[in-house]
Amino acid sequence: MKRLLHFLAILALGAMLVGCETVQTTQSGTVGVTRQQSMLVSAEEVNQAATQEYSKIVSQASQAGKLNRNPQEVQRVRGVATRLIGQTGAFRSDAPSWKWQTNVISDPQVNAWCMPGGKIAVYTGLMEKLQLTDDELAAIMGHEMAHALREHGREQVSRQMATGLALNVASAALGLGDAASQLASIVADVTFNLPHSRTDETEADRIGVELAARAGYNPHAAVSVWQKMVKVSSNGPPQFLSTHPSPENRLHDLEIYAQRVMPLYQSARR
Repeated sequence: MKRLLHFLAILALGAMLVGCETVQTTQSGTVGVTRQQSMLVSAEEVNQAATQEYSKIVSQASQAGKLNRNPQEVQRVRGVATRLIGQTGAFRSDAPSWKWQTNVISDPQVNAWCMPGGKIAVYTGLMEKLQLTDDELAAIMGHEMAHALREHGREQVSRQMATGLALNVASAALGLGDAASQLASIVADVTFNLPHSRTDETEADRIGVELAARAGYNPHAAVSVWQKMVKVSSNGPPQFLSTHPSPENRLHDLEIYAQRVMPLYQSARR
């Protein structure tokens, strides 16, 4: 048995090396995000898994009476999302036609996220505790949507799969486990538990301010909302932002790129 598993692990490593794909997920935009990414799993597989997990979360929130309870909040969040989605074509021509979904969950967490393929959730705690303006809400949502545009989730899933690929292939060969179920579990883990790398977060910051500017939201709101987050969190920023660069470096970077995209904002406001 040990020899079999060892042999399967070698096969898995070979499959990983052959199957790994280098891609350019987005156009550079005004902010100039150009890094190429290595992917081991297809976008279709990851998006399908994300849709499956998102459906579970929405269903659970609905059953608990926490889904879209305040029509005005929902209208506000979806209105911001619609304007931002309309500008995603600046980074990906396919993105405006994604099956985007946006829901508001009544929960005190200061949180928001966007799963692969455009599945968005905003928590009421985020809006209420930070007293967000529309510009600030757009800054947060633009940041989270940028993760989806750059396929950071798929990139993280690929890293996770590369780490455990030998075991997964061995299990599959021995008739153990469900590949689709395992992938869905990894997507959920990436969304809720595993932090993004600092590179991912910086890319999302920069693309986020450009999305906001193109949609007619003041990109400098990304700076003010970060300052609010630090104030409401005694031990640092909320967990979903915990791996960003230091507050000083991040604020400096946001200020530079917010200023860079100001002409886009001014044009959108005309």
